[in-house]
Amino acid sequence: MTETVIDLIRHGEPEGGRRYRGHGVDDPLSEKGWQQMWNAVGEYCSWDRIITSPLQRCQQFAQALGEKHAIPVFIEPRFREVGFGEWEGLSHDEVKIGRESEYQAFLRDPVNCRPQGAEPLYDFMQRVHAAFEETIIRHPNSHCLIVAHAGVMRALIARTIQAPAVGLYRIKISNGGVTRIRQTQTGGVLELLNGRLSK
Repeated sequence: MTETVIDLIRHGEPEGGRRYRGHGVDDPLSEKGWQQMWNAVGEYCSWDRIITSPLQRCQQFAQALGEKHAIPVFIEPRFREVGFGEWEGLSHDEVKIGRESEYQAFLRDPVNCRPQGAEPLYDFMQRVHAAFEETIIRHPNSHCLIVAHAGVMRALIARTIQAPAVGLYRIKISNGGVTRIRQTQTGGVLELLNGRLSK
């Protein structure tokens, strides 16, 4: 039976604290962010390859992890975060308080009430799903690590459990949290959410 195991890890806390970054703001990891990611993977190193978002808050850790364990690293541009339009660069409080009605509308219906200039949610999900499906087809019976963003992980979890897009932001994804999806011939199975790996 063909199975592909995909581990996904969300980048750690970036410099600049909590704010909407999307794919237009490319802050590096903070010291705490690096620690979150190393703590999440420990000495685990059973991956055949590492695939990463091109944004530095993901790519820098992916390259460091690959070098540490001699695992090849590949950059996949389609795993970059969703574009948040004019919210990018704003803190969560600036949006939650300063744009309260906009924020509440987004929470109720993130498909149709996007921030001005934001990437359409279905377009985002389509590009992430396409990259994921290619990974599964190209690497059957392998174990891959994808270093990405909360939005990317939500899109892949929703795909796996067949959840509608309107519920995407009701999935909590922790900084440095690990999710595992086992892709079998009958579909994907969500095996871990916001976990840590042990050798």
